Amino acid sequence: QVRVAESGGGLVQPGESLRLSCAASQSEFKILHMTWYRQEPDEERELVATITQDGITQYADSVKGRFTISSDIAKRSVYLQMNNLTPEDTGIYYCKITEPYRDYWGQGTQVTVSS
Repeated sequence: QVRVAESGGGLVQPGESLRLSCAASQSEFKILHMTWYRQEPDEERELVATITQDGITQYADSVKGRFTISSDIAKRSVYLQMNNLTPEDTGIYYCKITEPYRDYWGQGTQVTVSS
């Protein structure tokens, strides 16, 4: 069973930055891609950014130009640099690790953007 753990959330003011980290435990299978999602209360979980094993990235329109996803495949880790945060970025951020046969989710880390 692969364990996934996020870290780096917190309370920041609008315009500030945060860097989220996610690490997955070892597995016999390689990682195909890693994805960050976020979820606000009473809302569906939405994709924020994803990165493939080849480094191809994709972002939600709402975060393009502000967020940057990166990864270290050897460490089975993915990061999300979030700049110029707004209150609309508030939510629980989840990391999903995709291997050939299944996905693994972390427990999430809370990000709150408020003045």
